[in-house]
Amino acid sequence: MRIVLLGAPGAGKGTQAKKLIEKFVIPQISTGDILRQAVADQTQLGKEAKAFMDSGGLVPDSVVIGLVKERLSQDDCKKGFILDGFPRNTAQAETLDGVLASVNMPLEVALSVDVDFDVLLKRLTGRRTCRSKDCGQMYNIYFSPAKKEGFCDKCGTELYQRDDDKEATIKKRLDVYKAQTEPLIDYYSKKGILKRVEGVGDIAEIFNKICAILK
Repeated sequence: MRIVLLGAPGAGKGTQAKKLIEKFVIPQISTGDILRQAVADQTQLGKEAKAFMDSGGLVPDSVVIGLVKERLSQDDCKKGFILDGFPRNTAQAETLDGVLASVNMPLEVALSVDVDFDVLLKRLTGRRTCRSKDCGQMYNIYFSPAKKEGFCDKCGTELYQRDDDKEATIKKRLDVYKAQTEPLIDYYSKKGILKRVEGVGDIAEIFNKICAILK
């Protein structure tokens, strides 16, 4: 099963990816992970990526695609893979299709985990984290609040909102997704491989729906 996962920040892609990995025994390919691994291994592409990262620049698509191609050549990808976080736009998707065609591993499914933006805002801006480094328990003021407002149920330490969970930051991330990544839904729909699942409700129920779609 060769899958690309689509969905806005907070849609729950990561949670469902972990369950798919276990069910199908295929690897999750995250560009962030393979970038870090290539840099750590000091491969040629890893060195190129590190030069861009050290200068504060974005790693070019050509380097990222090269890393993805290298990763796909490994034995654990023979039965399939889950691409998560890449491609991020239609230009990357077109390049990726060419690479996958060259190794005879075309995508079979583009799975979109759909969640309304107002729900995503509550999921992300509602997060509160325990300040205790030994605890770090997370809550959501809308969906899973602490029993005593502002304090951790487990250790009684104050809860706080991380900077990257604040509304202005979240809205910017969602706007970027809408402008750059959401068009991939139309791209894969035209290719006839798009499948959609509503990412709201019980995690197990959502996963069961995904499994039914992938049969």
